[in-house]
Amino acid sequence: MPIVDIKKNAEAKMDLSIESFKHNLTKIRTGRVNPSILDAVHVDYYGAMVPVSQVANVSLLDSRTISVQPWEKGMGAKIEKAIRDSDLGVNPSSMGDLIRVPMPLMSEERRKELTKLVRNEGETAKVAVRNLRRDANEAVKKLVKDKLASEDEQKRCETDVQKVTDKHIAAIDQLVAAKEHDIMAV
Repeated sequence: MPIVDIKKNAEAKMDLSIESFKHNLTKIRTGRVNPSILDAVHVDYYGAMVPVSQVANVSLLDSRTISVQPWEKGMGAKIEKAIRDSDLGVNPSSMGDLIRVPMPLMSEERRKELTKLVRNEGETAKVAVRNLRRDANEAVKKLVKDKLASEDEQKRCETDVQKVTDKHIAAIDQLVAAKEHDIMAV
């Protein structure tokens, strides 16, 4: 694999790591209620476990209440049970076909726990990016060892990969800071 491909491959994988990190951040609750918090809840739908959003319309009723409107009559009880059994710590209530999920207010202690969780997720993402840097550098060293690239090309490539790594780590830091700000905002 040529050096150019190694750099492109490393950058593409780092981009994927950041996208994965962003996806993980959406699962962490902030002070505002977000309907995507129910994406982690799966319900039995004719023998297959599917997300609630695939069997019901999930939306906000007000700033602290999520509404879940099942598309089929018989799914209401199953969805309500799945939400209650999830680790979200919420107690849904059924009003005819509509399921209301009131979200409790977050305490200061819970907010601090969530910021620690966000920092931990950020560190995990940074480790993934650094591992990709290491893999790219090792691939270039192997090319030099096999006499397919010069040491000058190796140094240039390592410098370029380090710049890309620094850029991705800075992006992760920005995402962590923004999420912490959202969590601590009352």
